[in-house]
Amino acid sequence: MSGLAIAAEFFPMNERDLDAVAALEASLQVFPWSRGNFADSLQSGYSAWVLRLGGDLIGFSVVMSVLDEAHLLNIGVGKRYQGQGYGARLLRHAMECARLGGADRLFLEVRPSNERAVDLYRHFGFRQIGLRKGYYPAVTGREDALIFDKELVA
Repeated sequence: MSGLAIAAEFFPMNERDLDAVAALEASLQVFPWSRGNFADSLQSGYSAWVLRLGGDLIGFSVVMSVLDEAHLLNIGVGKRYQGQGYGARLLRHAMECARLGGADRLFLEVRPSNERAVDLYRHFGFRQIGLRKGYYPAVTGREDALIFDKELVA
């Protein structure tokens, strides 16, 4: 099979993924979610997915749905794989899962300092609808959160 590219594949996140997902999250964030946060998300029945490339975990997403709304709680792509379209694939997949689960709208919060993520969300048509002052812990104090939403259409 030499010369053939390995395609990245989505899988539902499960208990066996938690250590790797928590390690990936810790490599991405100064104030990461814990393994317990991800375990609680699975136990709560949230839509949680991993993206694997040749068996290697390269990304994840967690979406909570309530009635006709969904909230992107967490999303991440390994640093080595950023800038290659995997974040866009994860976001597209999260939106589609939310829509298929009955959500008409997807909400999220993002740090203003995470310019790459802000650009990605805007590229996908998310619009800023608010600001949460001091929402995120930061190395020096707190950082605001931009609140975005997007209507999910078929």
